[in-house]
Amino acid sequence: MYSREIAIPDDVSVEVEGNKVKVSGSRGELKREFKLTHDVKIQKQDKKLIVNSESASRKTKALVGTIVAHIRNMIVGVTEGYVYKMRIVYSHFPMNVKVDGNKVVIQNFLGERTSRIANIVGNTQVKIEGQEITITGNDLEEVGATASNIEQSCRIVGYDRRRFSDGIYLIKGKK
Repeated sequence: MYSREIAIPDDVSVEVEGNKVKVSGSRGELKREFKLTHDVKIQKQDKKLIVNSESASRKTKALVGTIVAHIRNMIVGVTEGYVYKMRIVYSHFPMNVKVDGNKVVIQNFLGERTSRIANIVGNTQVKIEGQEITITGNDLEEVGATASNIEQSCRIVGYDRRRFSDGIYLIKGKK
């Protein structure tokens, strides 16, 4: 038998219903449904969350560890939140970056006439202040996916990246 525990902070409430976990805190709530295989069970006892399995195989231990990590990220998200910072870098053509609904629009990238568009995932907020972009949210995966979308939308193809360093790059991640 293999088991891992997570201590639940006082200002966080966790509800477990089969393979669904709902975490609520001061910044909001997050829900997640896990695909449980290998007889993995999630249980709540007092102020602890226990993820256990009857098997102790390598795959089962990895699965239990992954579930524990996701739940810890959810707890941090509803208490502190996540902040990613990105920097706009250009050498010749000044870029215009703006938020338009649930999209980030990048204009004049390398002097291109067409705009490049990056999607904002979920309930993530994007703020642009000068040459810095701040991405905030409760869900680590949504914040990371939004930062990745912005960075990938400025990917340079067909040029030497050492010479053409224009783009939007991640400078600080997580908390």
